Amino acid sequence: MPRLGVVGTLVWDTIYDRPGNWDDPVEEWGGIAYSLAGFDAALPNNWSLLPIVKVGQDMRDSADTFLKGLVHLDSLDGIRTVAEPNNRVELIYVDEARRHEKLSGGVPGWTLEELLPVVRACDALYVNFIAGWELDLQTASVLRNAIAGPTYMDLHSLMLGLDADGVRNLRPLREWRSWLTCFDIVQLNEDELTMLAGGSNDPWVLAAKVIGSATRGILITRGDRGSTWVSTRDFAESPLECCGYGQFPGPLGPITMGRVPSEMRVRDGDPTGCGDVWGGTCFSHLLAGANLNSAMRAAGKAGSRNAGFRGASRLSAYLQSSSDISTGVLETGKTL
Repeated sequence: MPRLGVVGTLVWDTIYDRPGNWDDPVEEWGGIAYSLAGFDAALPNNWSLLPIVKVGQDMRDSADTFLKGLVHLDSLDGIRTVAEPNNRVELIYVDEARRHEKLSGGVPGWTLEELLPVVRACDALYVNFIAGWELDLQTASVLRNAIAGPTYMDLHSLMLGLDADGVRNLRPLREWRSWLTCFDIVQLNEDELTMLAGGSNDPWVLAAKVIGSATRGILITRGDRGSTWVSTRDFAESPLECCGYGQFPGPLGPITMGRVPSEMRVRDGDPTGCGDVWGGTCFSHLLAGANLNSAMRAAGKAGSRNAGFRGASRLSAYLQSSSDISTGVLETGKTL
């Protein structure tokens, strides 16, 4: 059975929603837990899920309870307990999408020596920078060639700075071109793309220039405006065949773009984790053999559905109750 490795950080969230919706904050598992729930709901039945996560000793028992609830769980062999307190995040929403984020805790990142043996046991790899320091650039560059299957990165907190009070803010990413070439598929949101582009008048042109023999597809989430992809035509039609160990098979072909309409409905919901669920669902469908448009449509539906649920515990079952999110049936109606 092929194994998907998922690298990230489990975070204990305290969520203060927009005034007038909820009187009390919600305390729940978040961070990579949202991605894991998305994968658990959408992965093909013949794939297993290997979380690769460091957890503070203070939260290990609770983390195990969450992880053992995942239907696709391969094992807990990728979990490491650390002495530092587990990461906790306070989220205060100021409107439907914008929020203040404050981080505490001290879970460290992975060294190459720690991570490489675990990743080599995987057939595909998903990395979501929840803390922002899960691995460094050198480690990421080595992991690219450590497995035979596709690799997927969500930039997320890799582009968030951390001030002395733990408050997080978007910042430029040094050596961003090198970071992107470490993965077949890169997910980021529109604000992050604009930040990467710096003074460029057209960040979409910059995204197109990144596509090559290393990075095969860039997926941009745009909230209530849907999502956009930039890739070669071959990748858009058959992503799984264009990813993995070694060089890109054959000519790159023309660079193309596509747009997927929005499925987001968060006006009366909670947007926390929507992008993480989006990524887990999208990569699941790509691993099932879906084309890029189909995978991103399913991801949009899952992200929208996530907004109707609070926290990540039991989220997988909630997402599975929507038949068009699972990879059991593609858009065409063909059963896998």
